[in-house]
Formats: sequence, structure tokens, C-alpha cells
Amino acid sequence: MNSIVSLTHLQSFVERLSEKMRKQDFLTYFQKISLIRSEWGEVVIGVVSDFIRDNISFRFSSILLEIACEIWEWTEIIKIEIDSQIENPSYTQVIDCRKVLKTHNSTKEKSKEAEKKLIQTQGREDFSSRFDLSHFVVGPGNQLAFSACDAVIRKPGSQYNPLFIYSDVGLGKTHLLQGSALEIKRKNPEKKIVYLTSDQFVTEYVNAVKDRKIDQMRARFRSIDVLLMDDVQFLAGKKQTQEELYTLFNILYDSGKQIILSSDRPPKELSEIEPRLVSRFEWGIMVDIDVPDFETRLAIIQQKAREKEFIVPQEVGEYIAYNLGKNVREIEGILNQMIAEYELTGAMPTIASISSRFDRLSIRHTQVGSSENRIKNTLKSVSYQDVIRIVAEYFGIEEEALLGDNRSRDLMIPRQVAMHILKNKLRFTYERIGNIFNGREHSAVMYSCKKLDLLMKKDQRLTSDIYSLREKLGV
Repeated sequence: MNSIVSLTHLQSFVERLSEKMRKQDFLTYFQKISLIRSEWGEVVIGVVSDFIRDNISFRFSSILLEIACEIWEWTEIIKIEIDSQIENPSYTQVIDCRKVLKTHNSTKEKSKEAEKKLIQTQGREDFSSRFDLSHFVVGPGNQLAFSACDAVIRKPGSQYNPLFIYSDVGLGKTHLLQGSALEIKRKNPEKKIVYLTSDQFVTEYVNAVKDRKIDQMRARFRSIDVLLMDDVQFLAGKKQTQEELYTLFNILYDSGKQIILSSDRPPKELSEIEPRLVSRFEWGIMVDIDVPDFETRLAIIQQKAREKEFIVPQEVGEYIAYNLGKNVREIEGILNQMIAEYELTGAMPTIASISSRFDRLSIRHTQVGSSENRIKNTLKSVSYQDVIRIVAEYFGIEEEALLGDNRSRDLMIPRQVAMHILKNKLRFTYERIGNIFNGREHSAVMYSCKKLDLLMKKDQRLTSDIYSLREKLGV
């Protein structure tokens, strides 16, 4: 077999798959898999039966493609086929998924212990690895704040000091602060880093005064390299604590130590904070986080679902993103309820069930009927010929080339964009899109659409191109 994918690569694929799936599903559907063949753009994996093949293709295709693209960037299609040799003891192209899971879990536990030692310092000076910045969804509303944190992570104390982040509740301030702390510690294990809320700082100060240990507290805080304080607005009215923070701030700043602060409003609006402390907050850079737009909300839903090993139907994700958005925690709350209902009843979420849940929670939302009418109106006003013509014009290529089989990047990306719009905005089925593109199989169309979703997360320019095309089409 002439293959560009090795069995070692396939084992890495299985390891990542075991991390992203529910353990029960992994053990049920991924007992043994084989590598049948691989070539540029396509990997074919073997399984033992029709039942396994059909369930994997239907339930886990997006996860398979996502992981494949992480390991083999050239992947466009993952196919699942039956391999009659898979149970043959002498067959060498087989991976025993259960053995891989057992070995990988053992290695992962050791890594977790090492990670725990890495991110811990002393006392309250620790931060949660669940706020890893790899889980933070970047969009237009938080791009500046994320970029400022990234700059600080690369060179703590050298620029953007202090960094002051402000926004309404539930938009990601804590995630950015703790994620930044974790990244700085990973890159600089020797640095002493403290993350805490202003309430925790008040409590530490009060206890230190009460126990006559104020000198020890001051010595500990003044020896740190990075201070991250969340929700500084809660220092309002606490004059002695503000005085302590003012002195600490000056010492750290003059020593070139990094300070990152967050609040629910900009410094000038912190009316009950001492003016001289407010002026210190304004010394560096102040960035706000805005309410996420529709696309970012949808990406957040998909990201949170992946973290919880759950697949949200596209139309349900869009419905939630359309109706929720002022608070990311609200989105996560609805997602948690959907998952709980699925685990208890086995019922997958639908637009109707989510609409009913919104009603019970007194959340204002677009009614199901009006949402369906909006989709029908779109279908009437835009044809697939319009999509093909405008995408071809936008990218400067011929319509025949767009519909053809040439896999060059100059044609493949525009082709995936056209398929993406037809599927997600005009609601065409994969089979219908395949027929439009010279009789392609529905699985090839499905993988092309999902590959584009992955590319959009990495390429802001591509995302901008799609927005522009949607405006031209009115979808």
C-alpha cells in the first residue's frame, strides 16, 4: 500500500479523538480501526461493520475532519469503509483503540500532575487550566483585548503596562486574565505570578491586619513578577485597601513588573476609587470587550460544545446565537441544559425545544415561525446560480473552473466558500450541492464545508471575504 499516512500518525489521530469524545461513545464505536489508504486530500479509515461505519459517518464526521486537519493540514476528506481484514491477527495496519486509550490516559494523568506543579505558586497564587487561551474564541468585539494580552504574554512588563480590560459581565475578562497567567507561567516557569479578585485582595489585607501579619503580606506581594487582579470595581469604598494597592502598584510598576486589571467599566467611571489610583490604572493601555457578533456567538457555541464532547445541530446553534448574545455565560447555561436533557432522555435539541426552553426561562426570542419564514424568503430571493456567479466574480475565476475538479488552492477555497454558503445560508442539502458541483458525493461536500469552518477560525481574511459575499448576496 502506497500511503502518505503512517500507523504512528493514525495512533496520534486516535489519541486526540479519545480526548474530544465522550468516553462511552469512543469505546462503543472506535474499538479497532485500520488505515486502508491515504493520498493527497483524502484519508480512508477501515472499521469492522456496517453499523460502526454508518454511526461514525453520521455522528462523528466533523470531529474526525477537525482532528485530521490538525494532524494532516492537507486533508480534505475522511472516508470510513469496511475492512474485512481488521480482525486478522497478522494484519499490521490495525490500531486497537482501547489499548491506545488506556496508554494515553496514563500518560495524560502524568502530564496533568506536571501541569499542576507548573501553574501553582504559593497560597492563593494559582489559576485554572480550564481558562486556557486555546479555548478563547476571538471575534471583532474582543480582538483588541486578546491581542493586547498576547503582547503582554510575549514580553511581560515591557509594554502595555498596566493592561486594563473592561466590559459587561460574562464577556470573557476572567478567561483572558487567567489564560494570560497560565501562558506567562508556561513560557517563564521561574516567574512568580498572582491572580486574584479584588475581593480576595481585600480579604487577605483584612486578615493580615487582624493577625498582625501585614509585613509578611506586603513582602509576598512585592516579590511577585506579574499581578492580575479581577473586578477592581469592588474596591469601591474600601479606602485602606485602596491605599495598600496604590503602594503595591507603584512598587511593582517601578520594578518593571507586569500588572493586568479588569473591571466592569472604564477607570474614569470608577467614582468610588481614589483618583490617584484611577490615574495609575490609566497609565498603560485600556481595552474594552464588546458584545460578540452573531458569527462569534455561533463559534462560541460550537467551541463550548466541543469542550463538552457534544454536537449541536447547525440550525440549533444558529438559533441560539441569533437570540442570545449579551452574556456568554447565558449561552453556556443553555448549552449545559441541552446536554443534560440529552443525557437524561436521549433527545437531541431542536429549534422547537430550545424555543420552548427560552419561554420557560422568560428569555425574549424570535419565534420559530418567523425564523423559518426568514429562511424561506432567503431561499426565494437567491438561487444557486447567483451564488456560483458572485463567488466566481469575487475570486476572479471562471464559473466552469469553480464547478470543476481541479484541487489547486486557488480554486479549492472559492469552491468550499460556495458550498458553505449554499449549505449554511440557502439550506441546500449536501446531495443537492454535490449535484451542482458535477455530481460530487455528499460526503465530499460535507467534508469541504467542515474544512472551511476550520479554516475560517484561523484566517480572518477568509472570514471577511465570506461576510462580503453574503452582503453581495443579501444572505
